[in-house]
Formats: sequence, structure tokens, C-alpha cells
Amino acid sequence: MIRARHLPLLHPLASVFHRSVDSVCAALSPESHRHYRGTVRNFLNYLGTAHPDVTSLDQLRREPHLLGWMSRLRSQVPPLATASYINQLIALRPLLTELAWTEQLPELARLIRREDIPRLPQRLARPLTPEQDQLLQQEFANRNDLESNIFLLIRYTGMRIGECADLSFDCLHSTGPQQWAIHVPLGKLKTERMVPVDALAVTVIQRLRFFRFLDPRPPDGQLLARRSTRDALVRQLRRYLHQVCHSLGLSTRIVPHQLRHTYATEMLRSGVSFPVLMKLLGHTSPDMTMLYVKVALTDLQREFQQARSKPRHLVPEPKTSIAPVRAGLDGVIDSLQAAQHALEMFRRGLPTGAARSCLDRLSNRLTKIAAETRKLRTP
Repeated sequence: MIRARHLPLLHPLASVFHRSVDSVCAALSPESHRHYRGTVRNFLNYLGTAHPDVTSLDQLRREPHLLGWMSRLRSQVPPLATASYINQLIALRPLLTELAWTEQLPELARLIRREDIPRLPQRLARPLTPEQDQLLQQEFANRNDLESNIFLLIRYTGMRIGECADLSFDCLHSTGPQQWAIHVPLGKLKTERMVPVDALAVTVIQRLRFFRFLDPRPPDGQLLARRSTRDALVRQLRRYLHQVCHSLGLSTRIVPHQLRHTYATEMLRSGVSFPVLMKLLGHTSPDMTMLYVKVALTDLQREFQQARSKPRHLVPEPKTSIAPVRAGLDGVIDSLQAAQHALEMFRRGLPTGAARSCLDRLSNRLTKIAAETRKLRTP
């Protein structure tokens, strides 16, 4: 059976929109070209169903055509994710701008406005809980098949699933005695990097090489064999993770990217500095890295206790003088200062309460007494 998205688009405006797609996507990837074509199909299918009388570009209006399409997108069941809704609008907007210029219809460029595009909701890190992480790692180790080792590698390195699918057969490099790093190819942000790994990750790479040797497909330089396309491999891995989570009784909404979030949070808790974490994840801005890091309550408690035990913002504690006791009025002042210091050090160690407040008042009195005593030396 032919899927609906593979059927030819039968609409009077299909040809002119497809020419616009070809123009806009001339320097873009095939995936982007498919996305723009899919957006055109979605819009023209709505137009043909809700407004069959529209057969030319000069008939297009913001109300009801574009606003009606946006309303249809928002009312889909199941609901369309905000990011997907934004992507649809962002894809159609440059096509209309291109048509406004090529067809000499400037009003087309004003059909979708900036205020129509909502802001993305604030994304939060979604690392696995310690229990989920432990269960999945144990299950992957027990299964020890191709897919489970791929997910172990993602967990040990924080790679994106697409980056893992693109790894070369010789991606593992020795950087010193008992030191290794994996070369991660150009990924989502068009950057490549070297990710240090430990012996566990090296063992996983060796297993994946063994599985590649067993595969009947001829060597192609890739670590992971592909039955057809890279996208098909990624879909296969997503289905595998869904099945594993279902068998363990975990949430089947767990996605491979959460392993990357878990890796990032683990690295930060282990003491990795923020700039180094950015390099490990292949990010180009700190804002991107912050989305991957979750500060748990245990982290807050630990940092708070450290700050309380070794406060860095306080003035250094005064030290008692080791000079010999002076005679006369100077000796009295020295004794007052020593008493004030001893009282203050004892007061700081007390919990908040009546005793601490009382000692605070006594310390203030000693300060005033010392100040008045110094005035006695003035002629």
C-alpha cells in the first residue's frame, strides 16, 4: 500500500510551491529539502480541503487561509509538539517570501508574521534516575548484542545517537599509555571532537568491531553496518530501546538522548569543569550545555554544607596576638581584644538561638568598652 505522503500532491499551487522549495533548498541538505516539501504538502492539503476555491497565489490571504492552517496545526490529535509547530511555520515563511519576490506579490511575505511563531518552552535536563540508569546498563550488559552495546557506548561517551551511527571503524585512538579517545565525526552542530574514554568504552568498541566483522555486508569504513539508510538505523535503535524499557517495566517514553543528559550530569557531579563539559558534548555555547545539566537536591545540599563549613565570602578570622602582654592601659586594651576574639569564636560555633544572640550582644558591649578605653589615652 502506498503511503499518503508518497502520493503525488494534486493541487493547482503544487508546482509553484515546489519550485520555491527547490530555490530555497539549493544549498541545504536532502533532509531539509524533505522537510520543506512535507510542510508544503501539509499546507496545500489543508488548503484543498478547507478552501478548494483557492487556485492561485493572489487569492491567498492571512485570514482565513494562513490563520486557519495554524489553527488546524494546533488542534491536531494527538497534539503537535510546540517545536514541530514552530518548524512548520518557519519552513513555510521563507517559501512565501521567495514567492513574493519571484511572483511579484509582496503581500505574500506578510502572511506569516513574527508574532505568529511562539517561543519554545524552557527545556529542562532529563537525565535518567540512578535506578533507571543502573537497570538499563545491567540489561544492556546482560543482552550483549549489537544494539545494547551501541547504547552502552552512548551512555559512556555522551554522544548523540546520530553521531554514534556515523562513527568510523577506526574511530578509537590511543592518546598515551592506557589512554584512549574516540573521534566523533561532524555532528548536529557541524563540529567534530575527541572524547576521552576509559577501558569500559574501549571494550564496547571492540565488541562493535566484532559485530561488524560478523555482518555479511562488505566493509564500508563504518563501525555500524546499515541495512539501508542512516535514518533506518536510528529508527531501529529507538525501537530497540522502547522494547528494552517495556521489558524492564520502565517508562516507554525514555529516549536515547536522555543517556546523553545522564552522561553530562554525571560528569559535572564528578568534578568536570563547565568549559571541559562543553567540549565533551560538542557544544558551542554555555546556554546549550546548561540545558543538559540537572542540579539535584543532593547536589544543592552538598554545596550548601561546603559553603557553611568553609565560607569563602567571610572576612578571615582574626588571629590572637603572640606578642608579650603589655603593661598599663595598652595591656587592658589587648586583654579586651583577646576576650572579644575568644567570645566571637565560641559564638560562631553555636546554633542559631537565644545563647548565640546573647553572646552577640556581649561582643558588641566589649567593642564599645574597648573603644571607650582607647579614649583614655588621649590627652
